[in-house]
Amino acid sequence: MYLIIACSQRENSKSAILAEAAARALKSQGQDVELIYLKDYPLPFCDGGAAYSDPNVAVLSEKIVQAHGILLACPIYNYSINGMLKNMIELTGQNWQEKVVGFLCAAGGVNSYMSIMGIANSLMLDFRCLILPKFVYATEDSFQQDRIGDENVEQRVVALANSLIRIGTAMRVEP
Repeated sequence: MYLIIACSQRENSKSAILAEAAARALKSQGQDVELIYLKDYPLPFCDGGAAYSDPNVAVLSEKIVQAHGILLACPIYNYSINGMLKNMIELTGQNWQEKVVGFLCAAGGVNSYMSIMGIANSLMLDFRCLILPKFVYATEDSFQQDRIGDENVEQRVVALANSLIRIGTAMRVEP
C-alpha cells in the first residue's frame, strides 16, 4: 500500500490537489493507495511526553509503518514545510524507518524550491528514509480553481508516482 498524506489545513488546498492527482496516478497503475488528509487527524503539539499517546498518533504511526512508500503533499510557508507536517513527523518518529518518501509541494512563488531540503535531510539522516530526488514543486500559476492547470506539473506528478512505485517495489523486503 502506498500512502499519500495531504498536510494542509486549508479548504481547496493546492497541495491537496497535487495529492489527489498523485493518488489517481498510482491507482491508474493498479496500486493500492490510501490518501489521507492530515486535518482529519487532529494532533497535539509534540511535547516529548504525553502527546505520543494520542490516539491519532497511533493511527498515523500504523499507516506509516504499513506503507511501501509515502508521498507528502505540503504547502510551503515562509521557506519551509508547514507546521502540521513537522509536528506529525516528530510525533510518529521511528515509524518512518527506511521508508521511500517523495514530496509534492505547493508554494506561492518560485523562490522556495529548496525549502523541502531541511525535512528531507532529517528523514534521510534520522530515519534512513530513501528520499526520491525528483519532487513536484508547483506555484499558484500551476493551478486553475480546483485542478492542476499546467501540463508539465501534471506530468511531473505522474513521474513521481512512477518513481515511488519503482523504488518502493525495489526496496520492499518480503518475509
